[in-house]
Amino acid sequence: MFEGFRLETIQLPEATLRVRHGGSGPPVLLLHGHPRTHATWHRVAPLLAENHTVVCPDLRGFGQSSIPEDSHDHAGSSKRAKARDCVALMRHLGFDRFAVVGHDRGSYTAFRTAMDHPSAVTHLIVLDGVPILEAIERCDARFATEWWHWFFFAQPDKPEQAIMANPEAWYGGSADQMGAEAFADYRAAIFDARVIHGMVEDYRAGLSIDHLHDADDRRAGR
Repeated sequence: MFEGFRLETIQLPEATLRVRHGGSGPPVLLLHGHPRTHATWHRVAPLLAENHTVVCPDLRGFGQSSIPEDSHDHAGSSKRAKARDCVALMRHLGFDRFAVVGHDRGSYTAFRTAMDHPSAVTHLIVLDGVPILEAIERCDARFATEWWHWFFFAQPDKPEQAIMANPEAWYGGSADQMGAEAFADYRAAIFDARVIHGMVEDYRAGLSIDHLHDADDRRAGR
């Protein structure tokens, strides 16, 4: 998995991230979704690395990266905080400007990185996501029925208890679908109670602070 890539744990000003990077050329940062780790990109990254420098971190709160400390407003798990990690990580690797790709929950961090640090982002690619503010404003019974986990994960304590009762049943997945090494990495994450808490905090931040940042940008005409 990730042949020719380097695996590092990198200490940044606000977080410690597990990162895999390789290739050469224009830099591109790949941000995974929930409940994944950077290993979700293991088939895509080597293809991109033929023409790009590819950087794949575990977002803070996910995988083997550091778990933010809890706060009443969940600011440590906000997409703004994770965006600062992205810029700090890429600068640590020698890149002041880069493309950013985000899937699922990672798309929110990618979007916030582009909004907060436009001079650093050359391209933004969003896969399976719309701004959190848009999702909340458009929410109706159909959305709440199909995406009920958004609102369940925002509750205190109970999501972690429910997931940890049987993580494999909750999340599913298989080695056949994901590849043996990527599945093993994902499985290690979903059986770690600290990681489950970190991943759920991502949703709590979405419904407490992230949508306020989106609203600020809208009011500012951005």
